[in-house]
Amino acid sequence: MSEIKEMVLEVVEKIFKDKVEKETVDLLEENKWAEDVWQLLLDNELHQVVVSEEDGGAGGDIEDLLALYELLGKYAVPVPFIEHTLAHFLLQQVDLKGFEQLTTYSITTPLQLKDNALSGTLKHVGWAQYAEKIVAVAQEEAQQFIIVANLQDALLKNSTNLAAEPRSEVVFENMKALQKVPISAKQYEQFKKLVTATSVSKMSGALTTAFQLSVQFSKEREQFGRPIHRFQLVQQHLANMAGEQTLMTVAVNNIQTLLAAGREESEVAYARLRMDDASRVVATSAHQVHAAIGVTHEHRLHQYTRRLWAWRDEEFTARYWKKQLAQQLLKTKIDLWESITDEVETHVHA
Repeated sequence: MSEIKEMVLEVVEKIFKDKVEKETVDLLEENKWAEDVWQLLLDNELHQVVVSEEDGGAGGDIEDLLALYELLGKYAVPVPFIEHTLAHFLLQQVDLKGFEQLTTYSITTPLQLKDNALSGTLKHVGWAQYAEKIVAVAQEEAQQFIIVANLQDALLKNSTNLAAEPRSEVVFENMKALQKVPISAKQYEQFKKLVTATSVSKMSGALTTAFQLSVQFSKEREQFGRPIHRFQLVQQHLANMAGEQTLMTVAVNNIQTLLAAGREESEVAYARLRMDDASRVVATSAHQVHAAIGVTHEHRLHQYTRRLWAWRDEEFTARYWKKQLAQQLLKTKIDLWESITDEVETHVHA
């Protein structure tokens, strides 16, 4: 863990507590965003957390960055911090420097590269309509590349996801790549894990707030002369949410630590699968506890459950990782049933 982690998280959380209200998040509904919060993050050089000290950054690691993403999800902050910083982190992995201009990324679908010209379509690209550059993956014959391109030269079809966050379809037609660096299949798999860990981290933050809002509401709301948290059915919903929230907090801390140490194997994939279940349980139970008020625009709950639903279906989904894990297991020579039952017996006897 980086030495600067606690200090950075304390500064960022203070900014979000002071500056991010429900009305701030609602700006997205008006096709606006929290530019003042973004400027504060820039002024405090928080976008430079994982940039090396030699290049003017803080010299942090991926654990610091993912912990920040968890806070972004916890406060539903409507700024392109994740897109900009992760794009630059991907560039760092191939020894390229980032840009002062707002940058986004999309590595889910490789573009086609021929004679340094890019073609293809990237869907659901976050904050592309506000960004100037994009980091993506391109393929030329059997070789893959990390590339940088100017978005002003691409065709953008702007839209939003379920949470009203900016998403665009970006079309390239023989566009010039500003930079390109060849990457191996192993590097590409690692980039997929970084993007997936980002999704899991921000979803964990949103999940935590949905649970906290439910606990708070259950203490304040009364029925039949007593707070609803005293009713057994409400207690069951809260207990289910508490279990899922605790489990995912541990899982997120685990993958952040493993990625920083370079010891991650399949933990990110399993965390992504488990997050699908956790987000479904928490969103469902949170709306059950809040009843009708939870779906109204005036209440904050929908700002977090809508993000859980939207993020669940973006980038490298649980379905994608299920296929990847299944293929890995089919390629192994171990007896899967024997391996599982042996592990269970070991834990039972222990």
